[in-house]
Amino acid sequence: MKPIIHKIIFTLIFTAVLSGCAAVKESRGYIPDQKLIDAIRVEVDSKESVETMLGNPTMKATFDDLNWYYHSKKTERWAFLKEKVTEMDILAITFDDQNYVSNIRHYNVKDNKVIDPVSKRTVTHGKDLNFFAELFGNVGRFGAAGGGPEAGN
Repeated sequence: MKPIIHKIIFTLIFTAVLSGCAAVKESRGYIPDQKLIDAIRVEVDSKESVETMLGNPTMKATFDDLNWYYHSKKTERWAFLKEKVTEMDILAITFDDQNYVSNIRHYNVKDNKVIDPVSKRTVTHGKDLNFFAELFGNVGRFGAAGGGPEAGN
C-alpha cells in the first residue's frame, strides 16, 4: 500500500512543479487599430492629424522630429529562460518639411537585426605585434652615452 501512496504523491508533486513552468506571454507597446493606420494618407495627413488618430508615438527622432515610430511586441518566456520575441510590429511614419506624411513603412520580427554595440576588441590601424615584439621592441632604440639628467640649469 505504501509504494502506491508514494507514487501518487510523487505524481502530484511532479504535476504541480511542471504546471509552474507554463509560458509567460507579454504584450508591450502600441497596438494599433489597422483601420486607423489605413486611414492615414501620404501628402494629405499632417503631424496633428496623425497624432489625433494614433496618439503620441512610441519614439521620435531626436533632432529633426520628421520620423515617428509606433512600436509593439509580444514575447514569450519559459520559467527562467531568456525571453523570445514572437511578434513585433513597428509602424514608421516619415514627414516632409511642411509636416505632412511623406512615407509609411511597416517592420516586423523578420526585419529585426541584432547588433552588438560593444565589441570585445578595438580595431587599430597600426602594427600587429606579438608578445615578444612588444617586450623587446625598444631594445637598442635609445643612445647610451651622455643622455642622462644633469644637475643645474
